[in-house]
Amino acid sequence: MRNDNHADMDGADAIAGAPEHFSKSELFHRTFQDGMNLVEETAAYLDGPGREESKSLSRGAALAYAGESMRLTTRLMQVASWLLVQRAVREGEIAVEEAAERKYRLGGKQDETVVAAAHAAELPAALLALIERCGKLYDRVRRIDADLYRAEPAAPRMDVARQLMAVRDAFPTRL
Repeated sequence: MRNDNHADMDGADAIAGAPEHFSKSELFHRTFQDGMNLVEETAAYLDGPGREESKSLSRGAALAYAGESMRLTTRLMQVASWLLVQRAVREGEIAVEEAAERKYRLGGKQDETVVAAAHAAELPAALLALIERCGKLYDRVRRIDADLYRAEPAAPRMDVARQLMAVRDAFPTRL
């Protein structure tokens, strides 16, 4: 039996629909859980094992660790904020139009997930794994954001034959 509130929509249907449909979809639920779990896991690592591991790094690697952990937490907070806005849309706490405002949108293309630090090889494997997972989550949410809040609806598709006829009609003496 299909649920009319679209809570059982798959990812493609949820994104093709309005943002309020997405926020009620299984894709949103999974993405929200993935995001919040990664925030908790990262916080636990950075406050515990990561802090201990960073103490044994060389000065250069420790600086790289500090920079990468700040970039990681910043990106995770951007994703978490976006997810919380979508949940607020679902709960009716904010309007879709408000959620579409630039201040609530996820930024442009993500920087490389590859650590650019000269001391990357010295960084703890656990930190590098968190950076990679965060990069994948950020990219997923960025794509969803772009699909949900397009500035213009996609242009209707024309088949090739119709496009050629339109060109011939526009330039009859040249073809």
